Amino acid sequence: MEYKKNNLENQKQLISYKNILFIQDIDGVCIPLVKDPMTRELESKYIYAAKALAEEFFVLTCGEHEGRRGVNRIIERSLLSTIEPKNKNLYLRGLAACGVEYQENNGKVSFEGVSEKEIDFLAKVPGLIRPKFDLIVKNIFPNLYQEDINFHAAKSICETRFSPTINFNSLFDLVKNDSQKRQLIQTSFEKMMNEIIDKAESEGLENSFFLHISPNLGKKNDNEIIKLSSNNDIGSTDIQLLIKGAVKENGVLFLLNKFIKDKTGKAPFGSHFNFRNSPKSIEEKIDLCRRSINLDDMPLILGVGDTVTSQKHLGTKNYSRGGSDRSFLEFIQRLGKEFGINNKIIFVDSSSGEVERPSTKETGLMGISDDEDKLKFDIVFKNGPDEYINWFIELAKKRVNFKKDC
Repeated sequence: MEYKKNNLENQKQLISYKNILFIQDIDGVCIPLVKDPMTRELESKYIYAAKALAEEFFVLTCGEHEGRRGVNRIIERSLLSTIEPKNKNLYLRGLAACGVEYQENNGKVSFEGVSEKEIDFLAKVPGLIRPKFDLIVKNIFPNLYQEDINFHAAKSICETRFSPTINFNSLFDLVKNDSQKRQLIQTSFEKMMNEIIDKAESEGLENSFFLHISPNLGKKNDNEIIKLSSNNDIGSTDIQLLIKGAVKENGVLFLLNKFIKDKTGKAPFGSHFNFRNSPKSIEEKIDLCRRSINLDDMPLILGVGDTVTSQKHLGTKNYSRGGSDRSFLEFIQRLGKEFGINNKIIFVDSSSGEVERPSTKETGLMGISDDEDKLKFDIVFKNGPDEYINWFIELAKKRVNFKKDC
């Protein structure tokens, strides 16, 4: 498969275009992937570059802004201050928890569309996971001491407000390259998380939650398909319990609505639009945009992600395609075609981090995309987050200077 490299022509267009809008994932894009999320680091120059782009930059992540594991804590560590990010508006502006938690760059957070009953249940989830975690781990690792189980539980159970998560990386370290043991970990915890969905339904929350598996192989019967580990691909590394409707393509609509409101004073989808009142199908989303957005108000969107998968079915010509960034990148690509705007789809190769993934350096786009894939990348950063960050900082500087000169 051929793809365009980041080149001078692309950069010139982005610097001089009337309205541009970055919608960018975080982990694996501007932060290298690590097995322990508490050790994540973010380049301080990148933080200032994002601030310089002002209304032309949003993040869209399945992580969270606030809390002990939130990206805000990473920013504070990077800037060696808990005060400066708020006073200087240096927090990353945009959506977290896959579209639920919105934050301005002063750290002010809002989450329209979520009920108190849902918040209360989400708060209980880590406590529901813990005893099940012990049972699963003791079954897979019968010789593991309780002290060690406690150690892995602390790393694996993510007590996030809107997206309680089970992460497999710490347990994967125990089995090294044993893909069958990794598969047992994956399937055991998938079953456990489905039991928590059942628990929610028994408490009257029948249509409140779903499981987001990262990376995944797309959907079947509206459920995300786990990517089982193989000898050369670690597969799915975590499962999040998310609120239904919290998908990144709905997040694109929310951010686009906000961007246009900031530019024109009028929100095309209404001032209270959120993930819960977004149309369900892509066609309905496209139709909403056609009806509500004037061509002059539509920006050139740069969609940036790293989690995209394509896996061929053995003995067939068919593929399973997924990844937590795929749907929002496909939507941005489709929006560009509908409005006659050359939106840019940017892929950052996150395989150089601590989490094993297909590498564009070693096998091209194998395992990521394929010749029949409708998602096409305009720019591929083979050297990962460091290469992307350098490009981003340079582009932000040139964009700001161009706007000053206009």
